[in-house]
Amino acid sequence: MRRVRLLAGLLTVLVSGCAAPIAPANSALSLGSTAAAAPVSVTAPARTAKIHSIRTTDATKGVITVVGTLSPAPAAGTRIPLHQWIPSLKRWQEVAHGYSSGGSVTITTVQPGSVRTYRIAVGPQAPYAAAISPMISFKHYVWRGMFKKGLPAAGGAGQPQFTVVPPKEGPRRSEADLLANQGGYVWGEVDATGCRYSRNWLGNLTDGLVRVSLHNGTKAMTSLRVQQETESWLNHDISGVTRLRLQVADIRSGYGPYVSIDSLLLCTN
Repeated sequence: MRRVRLLAGLLTVLVSGCAAPIAPANSALSLGSTAAAAPVSVTAPARTAKIHSIRTTDATKGVITVVGTLSPAPAAGTRIPLHQWIPSLKRWQEVAHGYSSGGSVTITTVQPGSVRTYRIAVGPQAPYAAAISPMISFKHYVWRGMFKKGLPAAGGAGQPQFTVVPPKEGPRRSEADLLANQGGYVWGEVDATGCRYSRNWLGNLTDGLVRVSLHNGTKAMTSLRVQQETESWLNHDISGVTRLRLQVADIRSGYGPYVSIDSLLLCTN
């Protein structure tokens, strides 16, 4: 009887042990689990664009040349636009474009004299997103006729005449004839705001000696004596001058000063 009870106890222990759960292996857990995977931080590679240099390369035609750098280099021949900020429209506008070569791009555009803000851009190329360069402000100086904006004031003594050649005959608006009576003088004044240099060809058509001068308002800056029936140049830095006056005065002649001019200003407007 005692032996029967002992066997029954052993059977109970064995049955209880078989019923205990067995922990699954790691592989079984990963295959059967429905828990979300831990987030992985991925940083997309970045490309940078920069205007390396911007300058006026032809002040007569108004050519601007921009050199940009791109890193890492995009695919060869990638189209790179040059944008200009248009204040009146309050938006960027593409004014030119170039094509990449390695990590560089050169872009040229013809623009009137101006003070504008520029940037370059490169479109997305896997794995890189689009990139835009920092903005850069640039003063673009271009030669223009002295009388492009008219002749606001003129005067002198001895029946002075300051005659600008009409647009149909002189479309550059740079030519004029200045004359006065013997012993007299003549002057004309233009708005030179935004200009930094004045270049003047002079042709003395009178029978004597004259003096040609440039003034900041009424203050003389430079002058030149021009001999009878000769050609000369009178050039001068006019940075900061807003009222530029060109004057011709008689020194010694038989019938008074008579000078033809072809005058240009280097301006941002």
